[in-house]
Amino acid sequence: MIVDTHLHLINKSALTYPWLAGVPALDRDFLYSSYEAEARRVGIDTALHMEVDVDPREIEMETSEVRQLSQREGSLLKGAIAACRPEEDGFAAYLERQQSDPLVKGFRRVLHVVPDDLSEGAVFRENIKRLAGSRFTFDLCVLPHQIPKAIALADLVPDLQFVLDHCGVPDICSGGEHPWREHMSEIARRPNVVAKISGVVAYADESWNVETLRPYVEHAIAVFGWDRVVWGSDWPVCTLGGNLSTWVATTHALLNACSPEERTKLLSANARRIWKLV
Repeated sequence: MIVDTHLHLINKSALTYPWLAGVPALDRDFLYSSYEAEARRVGIDTALHMEVDVDPREIEMETSEVRQLSQREGSLLKGAIAACRPEEDGFAAYLERQQSDPLVKGFRRVLHVVPDDLSEGAVFRENIKRLAGSRFTFDLCVLPHQIPKAIALADLVPDLQFVLDHCGVPDICSGGEHPWREHMSEIARRPNVVAKISGVVAYADESWNVETLRPYVEHAIAVFGWDRVVWGSDWPVCTLGGNLSTWVATTHALLNACSPEERTKLLSANARRIWKLV
């Protein structure tokens, strides 16, 4: 069975998503019921909700929405990676409120939609340090040229578990492997970083196939190793390159030559260990 560590849900009647206006293909509802039906068919039995960059005033409302869905009988949802704003003075109080919430497993601040120097600010860095040694993870969503910024954060807080989203967001559409390839090798040297094999179908053009994605996925796995990779659907963003079933089938094809133990680590075991999922 599969643990999906990167599920987005979009409910425009409940929350506001300012960025969706710029992505017409995603500017509609993508509800849990639609995801669940397909997810169960392809073997997903556990999912973590990933924040969807809602209006900052609605960050905690988003977590509340996820909580309601997680409380349904038989729900796949077992946790949430919540949005946060480490660049703001209010982060400490926000973090304190999340400490007692078992649903919240970690946090993410998307860094490729803000100035490159945001993560270098004193307030941002002091707030990230507040996560040191905690039960929380911190997802890094950066473009290839920003991976050194992610490396700096990993070095700043060596006892915080970082998760690099989407294989470091390679430019698959143009076939670009540099400096992405070198940066991936470098960040993988940090033992406190794991890589998420997710989202890559959205970065390829419409003619992609398994071999299009193979160099990127295999390099990420090779440099991080089987104990430091997890899988994510990135639904519904993955629908830009196919659908959930297509991405799951592609993942199995990419893992065809792997051992059962390696496959299990990537698809479920590592995620269950990192986020302490039952």
